[in-house]
Order: sequence, then structure tokens, then C-alpha cells
Amino acid sequence: MTNGQNNGDRLDRIEAIVESNSRAIQAMMEQQATDRLKHEERMARLEENLVETRQLMARVVETQSGLTRILINHDEDRPTILRRLMAIENKVDRILERGEE
Repeated sequence: MTNGQNNGDRLDRIEAIVESNSRAIQAMMEQQATDRLKHEERMARLEENLVETRQLMARVVETQSGLTRILINHDEDRPTILRRLMAIENKVDRILERGEE
């Protein structure tokens, strides 16, 4: 009986180990699934951030282009303004010269 009892005890311990291993494997699988979901969520957030960053960069480029155009137009207007001022100055000079005569 002791031999049969030893075998029964061994089987009980083996069953307990198998059940324990099964629970551990199940817990690891659940943790892996949870980790995978978290990773996918992080990747989705990163993708969203990347899209937002690209959109912001495009807006910055548009703004810079607009400012460049404004500065170019401003520089192009300067000679025109100077020419107009010089023309006015010449007219004033002529009027003053006529007045002195």
C-alpha cells in the first residue's frame, strides 16, 4: 500500500505542478496579449503624433514662405517708393526754383 500510496502522492504532486504550470502559462499569455495591446496603442499614438508633426511642419513652411514673399514684396516696393519720393522731391525743387526766379 505504501508503494501505491507513494504513486498516488506522486501523481497528486505532478497534477498540482501541471495545474500550476498551466495557470502560469495562461497568466503569461494574458500578459503578452495585454502588452501587445499596449504596444499597438502606443504605436497608434506615435503615428498620430507623426501626422500632427508633419501637418505642423507644413504650416511652418507655408508661414515661412508667406513671410519670405512679404519681405520680397517689401524690398521690391522700396525702389518704387524711393522713386516716387525722388520724383516728389524733384517737383518740389522745381517749384522752389520757380519761386526764387
